[in-house]
Amino acid sequence: MPVPDQLALNVHLRADATFAAFVPAAGQDDLVAGLRAFAGGIGSEVQWYVWGAAQTGKTHLAQAACHAAAQAGLSTAYLPLREFSAYGVEALDGMAGLGLLALDDADRVWADTAWAHSLFALINAAREQGTRLLFTASVRPPDEVLPDLRSRLLWGPVYQLQRLTDPELETLIQHAATLRGFALGDSEVQYLLRHGPREPRGLIALLERVDQASLRAKRKVTVPFIRTVLETVDVDTSTLRPVNPDV
Repeated sequence: MPVPDQLALNVHLRADATFAAFVPAAGQDDLVAGLRAFAGGIGSEVQWYVWGAAQTGKTHLAQAACHAAAQAGLSTAYLPLREFSAYGVEALDGMAGLGLLALDDADRVWADTAWAHSLFALINAAREQGTRLLFTASVRPPDEVLPDLRSRLLWGPVYQLQRLTDPELETLIQHAATLRGFALGDSEVQYLLRHGPREPRGLIALLERVDQASLRAKRKVTVPFIRTVLETVDVDTSTLRPVNPDV
């Protein structure tokens, strides 16, 4: 089944999904630096595999890699396989000629025989044509995966992402506020963490709402102002998370 043009057109990268906006968990600075270099066409590695639980940043990094590749002048594409799986393996047609291809949520398709064989063929073709591949998944490839595909998925660097601790979430909030051009005091950061969704993407979405409200009201972001904003919006995490619960 061909992939509808409309679906392809609707796959957009989030503007805020950049390496500059990513706050890694402890000990993962080298991972981010290495992936940034890889996405920019630097180094001999031509494939990466990044895995981790929900809310560890897989989707953010996949899209950040595409942003970085485009800035380096490479042709690039981002394929969220949880969405494309319904449209068949034709979604992979012609992808091996790109500079960088990011395949998000590979574990959503590798149990399907047709997809497993197509991913295997894609990796081989990408090697021949010089395409850099970035795979993300929620788990390391298990033994149940087609053996030839499993071995190829693990050809390059393999990294596991970790969830942010509460202090790291506070750093994330501070960093996100700085990128948006305003500062938050410790009290405001801790209030957001206590009363907002305790996961990165939801916290960033809430911070964006607070920022927009402060610009409209022309008021500084303080704890009383945040409290007022929270009283006027639904802060249930289900309303703040994107369709993909990762970031």
